[in-house]
Amino acid sequence: MKFRIIFVMDLKDGVVVHARKGEREKYEPVHRFSSIVDVSEPTYVVKKVNPVEVYIADLDKIMGKGDNKVKIREIRAFVREIMLDFGVRSVKDAVEAVEFADNIVLGTETASLELIDAVVGSVPSGVHVSVSIDILRGKVLARDRKLSEFEPLQLVKMLNEYALKDVILLNLDKVGTKEGVDADFYGSAVAKSSHNILCGGGVRGCEDLIKLKDVGVSGALVATAIHDGSIPLKYLRF
Repeated sequence: MKFRIIFVMDLKDGVVVHARKGEREKYEPVHRFSSIVDVSEPTYVVKKVNPVEVYIADLDKIMGKGDNKVKIREIRAFVREIMLDFGVRSVKDAVEAVEFADNIVLGTETASLELIDAVVGSVPSGVHVSVSIDILRGKVLARDRKLSEFEPLQLVKMLNEYALKDVILLNLDKVGTKEGVDADFYGSAVAKSSHNILCGGGVRGCEDLIKLKDVGVSGALVATAIHDGSIPLKYLRF
């Protein structure tokens, strides 16, 4: 199976921002950090990078402070595959996300077990549903108390009961830091899961991608290592 290198675009107030450690109030437009783009307008960024697959996090929608639907609709015209975390809190939100996404991501920060089950049964054929296990300081970050009671690897196993495409293990503490990945942790997740396991947070460069692939991980969400040139753009284009 091909290892997926998925370009991340975090949208806030209509621009692409550089995410770091989940501290959203401190996020700045990505061009202030990037070596590959000089503006942070979303369609400019996606055309410059030209990835096959994009993961979009609508941070305004996730935080309940509006949305970036107009910008996501514009991005849609330039990429083959979109994974979208639209801050889904209801089936209505998921149905709305279908307009923009090939793969709807339900983050534990906003979703519940009941909602995951309902969304899986509601999306049209051809649209995938995935779950992002959002991890902060080693614990599952969750609105739903039932989800927060699980350890991350326990939740990975429990999600085998649901018809999902991917399970993302998103380590918020490592986002934007390039601190490296815990290959043993991700290998344990692969062993427990019947779904594709994706890594989010901490990827330093190509060496980390090789480590992840070697333990059976299906792909990685990357942004910082793309913007600073540690992972060549060409790897996002096939």
